Amino acid sequence: SQSIALMRTLFKLVAVISLLALWSSMYDSLSYFEHVNLWHVTTTIDGEEQDVPVTLMALIWALLAITLTVIGSRNLPGLLELALLQRMRLTPGTGFAITTVSRYLVIVVGVVTTFGLLGIEWSKAQWLVAALTVGLGFGLQEIFANFVSGLIILFEKPIRIGDTVTIRDLSGTVTRINTRATTIVDWDHKEIIVPNKAFITEQLVNWSLSDPVTRLIIRISVNHGADTDLVQKLMLEAAGHCHMVLDLPEPSAYLLGIGPSSLDFELRAFVGDTDNRLRTCHALYSDIHRRLQAQGIKLAWPKLDVNLLQPAPGAAPRA
Repeated sequence: SQSIALMRTLFKLVAVISLLALWSSMYDSLSYFEHVNLWHVTTTIDGEEQDVPVTLMALIWALLAITLTVIGSRNLPGLLELALLQRMRLTPGTGFAITTVSRYLVIVVGVVTTFGLLGIEWSKAQWLVAALTVGLGFGLQEIFANFVSGLIILFEKPIRIGDTVTIRDLSGTVTRINTRATTIVDWDHKEIIVPNKAFITEQLVNWSLSDPVTRLIIRISVNHGADTDLVQKLMLEAAGHCHMVLDLPEPSAYLLGIGPSSLDFELRAFVGDTDNRLRTCHALYSDIHRRLQAQGIKLAWPKLDVNLLQPAPGAAPRA
């Protein structure tokens, strides 16, 4: 989709440039706009304040600058991705950070250029910008905080597109990182919008930040009297038989508790991809259950012994 949109934009620019070349004879007539004054601005030239007119031609150039800024902000990320970033060995998320920052730079340059064409100098607008920034900081502090948090996410990269994360009681895959919020698709394929501030100020679990390898814990309880060495052996055999379990780190199985009605074992195994966690759990539980059944080892369940006491003949009943 990026390639198609970029090609359409290039074709439109080529068409506009071709028309301008064909209409080059009309350039002299456009000089009339230079003499149409819209308003005057006061500027400092060689240490002296002078009134400089803003002409209709300057307004046309400002509109052209805005148009080019919009086109550039929409298409520059795709151009960078296709022409440069695909050929570079970048860590996950770095390309997205580069394209996003590039879009912001294009917008800033376009706004400054437009203001300059309209006679609005930075020396005069900085106090207005400062006042607006303070006003936004108080009135829209949550939106401003989310915007700043989005920039922190882009540079520090605690999360990246494609990462599997858990925040609060939500788990899923990061699909988009926008200016204000980040989109997470959970296991039910629901898109959930999370404010960027939450990823900076709250506890976050990134399952695939630096290493996608994660550990699974399989808990099995068997009846008292079962051969503990045999149960341990069967659990390790099931782990070795599962192709999704990694050989290194090696799986391990332990007897970690003796309950009132059960012997409690744990199998600890590692998987190389978070997408395989559920499938690996299913495969291990199923295989361990079959192996225990084949050896006649029964799984434990809570037991409760109830003793009924019969009163002695002739004894008075209790109140």
